[in-house]
Amino acid sequence: MSSSTALRRSLRHSLQISLLGLLVLLSACGSLPRNPVPPRLSTAAAVPGMPDIRARAGLPSAAMEADLAASFKMESPNDFPASADGSVRYAHLALSGGGANGAFGAGFINGWTSSGTRPVFKIVTGVSTGALMAPFAFLGPAYDPALREFYTTTSSRDIFKLGSLLRQLLSGEALASTEPLAAIIERNVDAKFLGQIALAHGQGRRLYIGTADLDARAFVIWNMGLIASSGRPEALELFRKVMLASASIPVAFPPVYFKVEVQDEGSGEGRAEPRSYDEMHVDGGVGSRVFVNGGVYRSSVIQERGGLGAGHEDFYVIHNGQLLPVPDPVARSMSAIAIRVLDATGRVAVLGDLFRIYGHAQQFGAGFRWVTIPNDVSMTSAETFDPVQMNMLYQFGYHMAQSREPWATAPPGRQGDPATSD
Repeated sequence: MSSSTALRRSLRHSLQISLLGLLVLLSACGSLPRNPVPPRLSTAAAVPGMPDIRARAGLPSAAMEADLAASFKMESPNDFPASADGSVRYAHLALSGGGANGAFGAGFINGWTSSGTRPVFKIVTGVSTGALMAPFAFLGPAYDPALREFYTTTSSRDIFKLGSLLRQLLSGEALASTEPLAAIIERNVDAKFLGQIALAHGQGRRLYIGTADLDARAFVIWNMGLIASSGRPEALELFRKVMLASASIPVAFPPVYFKVEVQDEGSGEGRAEPRSYDEMHVDGGVGSRVFVNGGVYRSSVIQERGGLGAGHEDFYVIHNGQLLPVPDPVARSMSAIAIRVLDATGRVAVLGDLFRIYGHAQQFGAGFRWVTIPNDVSMTSAETFDPVQMNMLYQFGYHMAQSREPWATAPPGRQGDPATSD
């Protein structure tokens, strides 16, 4: 039996024997030890030595805005040439989640390069599988071969390994281990790679990856270039951990813990030492399936370019999945119903994110283009990460990017939408 088939069966079994969970609660078994941030201090928690590298989605962050405003003076005119009136066009790339379907996005990016129309991106964002490919897409065509290799040769055993289902239910926090995925990230993201990210950051470009902080119930956006250029000895490990966290599907894969500290006001004279805690982070897709800025900076920051002239944005969104549901009767079982509900809510979440990005583009006069896997492409496979299926999706994305006009310019359900057009 394949590892991914075993994982799916384990998920079904875990749902079917939910009564066991009740027995666990009634037993003396406790949860694994940890040191979470007290709720009242949650918003003050920061990564030691790097307080400005992240922000919670929803509200502008002064640190994120200041970093982005500073980026315009770092830009090369070769990357972002000014037009006759002094304005500059900025291309942003947003990469969605989608697991093994990221092979489509990897193929599309490489085909985009081959077409000769791929721009230099000012900002690249990613969640889940999009977080795994975002750093490579950010660095440009030189890293296309790495994307191709990962998304055409990876199998389930390269991503996760299963343990004892009963032991995990009784005393664990996930059904599988992501040690193999962590090893892949470690092999590909080394000191040299981190240096390239820092160099691109120093040239005025920005890379953001999203994770979900379960303690705070917040979507967190990490400034990956700022991590890379921090000069901190722990920067490489932190960069890898953010990538892993963003791809860690909750329940199936274990969460990733980040050490944070909070400055205690203390009592008496002098400044008290900060207190250390841990935060529990999981798949960024829990917070957003795809995002552009998450509200951590105002669009006016780019439009005004720090007083250097006008800026115009073009949003490119690659959705690593299919949007339209295919009718399929659901078995009368708890696991089948739960799996179908998760699939349906995921599709709805993507639709909401696409409309949100489109509305933002409309409001600020930005360009909007997006692609998805057409509904007539077969997505059935016995494996979660099946190299044969992934090769097919990679090739499809590659050739789609080379077509005359692969992009839709309207959100799903409207004219020009590739998910609904003939």
